[in-house]
Amino acid sequence: MPIGKMSLDQAILHLIGSQQIPDQASMLNLLASEGFGLTQGTLSRRLAKLSVQKREGRYQRVIPHDHPLPPYSLVESPPNMLVLQTGPGFGMALAIRVDRSNVVGVAGTLAGEDTMIIAVARGHELVDVRSRVEKVLGPPQ
Repeated sequence: MPIGKMSLDQAILHLIGSQQIPDQASMLNLLASEGFGLTQGTLSRRLAKLSVQKREGRYQRVIPHDHPLPPYSLVESPPNMLVLQTGPGFGMALAIRVDRSNVVGVAGTLAGEDTMIIAVARGHELVDVRSRVEKVLGPPQ
């Protein structure tokens, strides 16, 4: 869907998922070029509402530890991958949760806007790593 046909929230999530945006002024300019006229204060409030924070030099959606996790599905893709699908904007947030939990058997994650690939380390079984990931994220829904 072209950005111009998205809601403001969808446009923000699309932008942060597709490129590094160094600051709110840059984000305002990108949104303005797509037809969204808003102030810095409005943008700040929208970012807070969407749980978007600047981490490690880029904006990303971050799920607080006391916040319920979004629904997701998890599929095994032999020989060494798990594929997780979730709602728009939550792929990276869930990947951060998995990465920071140091799940045994996870070699690494790669996340997009609503998808995460989990690489399973050599010598670990998909079913076992899947079970450990589900303990961190809760059962798939």
